[in-house]
Amino acid sequence: MKVKLPVRRAILLRQTYEAPAEGRFGKVRLDFNENTSGCSPAVLRALAKLSAKKLAMYPEYAGTTEKLARHYGVDPDELLLTNGGDEAIRVFFDSFVDAGSRLLICEPTFPMYRYYGEIAGAKIDTVRYGLEMEFPRQDLFVALKKKPRVLFIANPNNPTGTLISIAEIKRILDAAQNTAVVIDEAYAEFSGVTVVPLIHKYPNLFVTRTFSKAAGLASLRLGSVMACAESVGILRRAMSPFAVNAAVLVAAEAAVSDADRIKKIVRNTKRVREWFAKELKNIGARTFASAGNFLLVDFGPNGPDLVRQLEAKGILLRGRKDGMVRITIGTSEEMKLVTRELKALIGKGGL
Repeated sequence: MKVKLPVRRAILLRQTYEAPAEGRFGKVRLDFNENTSGCSPAVLRALAKLSAKKLAMYPEYAGTTEKLARHYGVDPDELLLTNGGDEAIRVFFDSFVDAGSRLLICEPTFPMYRYYGEIAGAKIDTVRYGLEMEFPRQDLFVALKKKPRVLFIANPNNPTGTLISIAEIKRILDAAQNTAVVIDEAYAEFSGVTVVPLIHKYPNLFVTRTFSKAAGLASLRLGSVMACAESVGILRRAMSPFAVNAAVLVAAEAAVSDADRIKKIVRNTKRVREWFAKELKNIGARTFASAGNFLLVDFGPNGPDLVRQLEAKGILLRGRKDGMVRITIGTSEEMKLVTRELKALIGKGGL
């Protein structure tokens, strides 16, 4: 039966976002930049204490917002909790972007910026990272002259791993005073760089964070936006009243209370990332400097075949349309396994 409904043109013209295949549990999951070690045991203990009556209530946010605000070093009215990092991105389209208005993104990058832009019917302007995955600063400043409604910059960028300095971001903010500048810091724990303190100076600055990476809460969905109180107040108008569930509020509080766990995850990830990059270089693969919990790797023409062959062995990597491969940095044991399998597939001669 053919459905005849008044579907928006923007929806008809775009492709559906394809989530990862089902059945990933139990495999070596190096395809979605998850924390493969899992969340803190403190999170599991906190979730186990949730009562039937608590789950029957609509969630209350003030207490958790206050605790997470302290964790981030902001005031509670400068923090907005969202249903995952994806909703933290979507709220900017609901708040600032009309059909036909301009959006600026730096590609390749996190696909949800374009995803929501297409749904909104925005005019999407792009500037591209260079051959060495360097940030396209000159092209960006030229594009800003068109005064886009929103500029998205992932810092570090996914999938390139590129990190830009706080000084660079200040220059961008000064040049984009009529634009909502969103700095997506999903991997800030790994880079150690944040522009959150700048929200008091720049009312056009918004910083997004997620609990899906270092904290290991991807399945529970919690993100956040930080900005000056007046700017956060604009976003609140576009949010539904109960977007974030009670279970993740409890989990997030427990996660930030176990700061040592997150520090250990970050420390181990950075150590293993450097080791793995050297191993990849030894087999002839090209890697790019990364400040995240992943590496972008160029295996040459063999890249897509390697991804398929490793998947058949239960090792999941993220192949890209450009032929490159993004590899999450998992545990030391996982990365040693991947290295052995890659060497076996490629052979002693290398790529």
